[in-house]
Amino acid sequence: MSSSDPTTAYASKVVSGEIIAGNFVRASCERHLRDLVEGAARGLRFDPAEADRAFRFFPAMFTVTAGAKAGQPFHLLDWMTFVVGSLFGWRNADGTRRFRHAWLETGKGQAKSPLMGAIGLYMIGFNGVPRAEAYAIANDRDQAKVLFSDAVALCRAEIPGKDGATLESLGRVIIRGTGDNAWKIEVPAVGAKFLPVASQDSISGPKPIAVFADEVHEMRTDKAIQLWKAAIDKIPGDPLMILGTNTPAADQAVGTDYSEFYQRVAVGMIEDDSAFSYIARVDEDDDPFTDESCWVKALPALGVTYPIENVRRRVETAKHMPSERLATDRLYFGRPVGSSGFWLSDEAAWRAVLSGAPLDLDGLREIPCVLALDLSKKNDLTALSAVWRTDDDDLTAKLWYWTTEGGLDRREAEDRTPYKAYIEAGHLTAVRGEVIDYTYVAEQVRLICARQTVEALVVDPAYVSDFIAACEQIGLAVWRFMGPDLPEGSGLKIVTHAQGTRIAFEGRQLCMPHSISRLTDKILKREIVIEENKMTHVCAANTVLISDGQGNQAFDKQRQRGRIDGMVALAMAVGATKAERKGKRSYMEAGVLFT
Repeated sequence: MSSSDPTTAYASKVVSGEIIAGNFVRASCERHLRDLVEGAARGLRFDPAEADRAFRFFPAMFTVTAGAKAGQPFHLLDWMTFVVGSLFGWRNADGTRRFRHAWLETGKGQAKSPLMGAIGLYMIGFNGVPRAEAYAIANDRDQAKVLFSDAVALCRAEIPGKDGATLESLGRVIIRGTGDNAWKIEVPAVGAKFLPVASQDSISGPKPIAVFADEVHEMRTDKAIQLWKAAIDKIPGDPLMILGTNTPAADQAVGTDYSEFYQRVAVGMIEDDSAFSYIARVDEDDDPFTDESCWVKALPALGVTYPIENVRRRVETAKHMPSERLATDRLYFGRPVGSSGFWLSDEAAWRAVLSGAPLDLDGLREIPCVLALDLSKKNDLTALSAVWRTDDDDLTAKLWYWTTEGGLDRREAEDRTPYKAYIEAGHLTAVRGEVIDYTYVAEQVRLICARQTVEALVVDPAYVSDFIAACEQIGLAVWRFMGPDLPEGSGLKIVTHAQGTRIAFEGRQLCMPHSISRLTDKILKREIVIEENKMTHVCAANTVLISDGQGNQAFDKQRQRGRIDGMVALAMAVGATKAERKGKRSYMEAGVLFT
């Protein structure tokens, strides 16, 4: 790719350190450079000419309407160049734009709203799409009009070099409503329109080419986003949804959930070729209250359109006011104050225990192993985990996943997870039919038992009878453990594992609070190695924990962001390997209390 390509030039400068940027922006730039090399295999290509067409449009048609650059041509800032170039330059094999969903997260005052307004005008009137429709959305009309008002201001501002003429005065656009009461922009030459709408507004058969939501961190529900995302997903060709925001606080659940999704897209934990993110935050080891050099990571327009003195005054005040410090940390420096974010307190620890290389299963043959199953009654996902435990209580884990061929396209769209790619890469197995046949899973268990030293299989009580029936169907001998005082059976021992936050008895037992606690402890101490699997990344990213009044934790299946079956299976197996002391037998060897 030519060095004259501004998008790639920006990405290269960020990765080299010439442009100071935070980890998430750097990850997005690394993704861009990586896809220039590897994207063709996935049908992706970057077209500098399409990106350049967009670059040239903004300063040719728009004047900056506010701030230090007011009255000057709307030249894109460096960070905007990377965003616009990525959105309009990347293409699929059929020529359509690659990115259909984008997330823009920066500190305050970085001109996200004017940028989105300008992109909306470009897409409805100057991008070759007749009768195009664009919408600025929010939970209420006043919020929706904030971004829309920036688009109106651009239409009423002087076109550079046109002696005071504007898009409105030339009749290129018609603005319905006067002053701050403008409610619609029309482009009569192509029959296009741009409107602000609230989630409760009734729109008859919208066919949006572009949807924009600003200040997503202020949204109390994602109703508006979901409604318009569904509309975008129905449109063929080049529709685009852009969500803009400051970094959300811990209790701003909508913004937090979306931000975490796009963070994981940026770093590669979730693969979604249709999703783009630009997340400008300071890094965890930065101290923005003592070191100004890190400010530009969250404020990429600092010193250009946003005066550095404004931030200095804010920081000085925040040093003496705790409440002001929290708000400054979040709104200006991108720190999600009070957020637990990832289900584990230290997400870096999770990444550290993932092994990129396949496990040497032959080398684990003599080490005791516990299996755990999270079974599905429906057509979503079933996960099987195996955890090996040494005498020193070090753990090694591997997971297998199954889904159904039936409804796979729908689930890919709903979950925004590339299941077909994961199936092709061997991370996931698809079985025929609309529901998962447990005999496929039982056969995998039989193979593991033949090759490894398996102590027991742990299962959710709700599905144990159905799985035992599947084992009988394939000729795998199993018996259900009902307590240490009852006689043992022959074959593979099956033990049930309680779900939820309840701890029924003291002493040895299998319950989720104990298992989650042990899993967390092992990860934070780096005493477990987990074979990397894309589905395990997905499940971990979707996990949310819930605590009761005593602090007992379980997986929150009401608030989970998607499939978490792998994490459930992993926690159950890890919990079942617990020993009283290092060098002692595990619960499976010593016997557990039946719950």
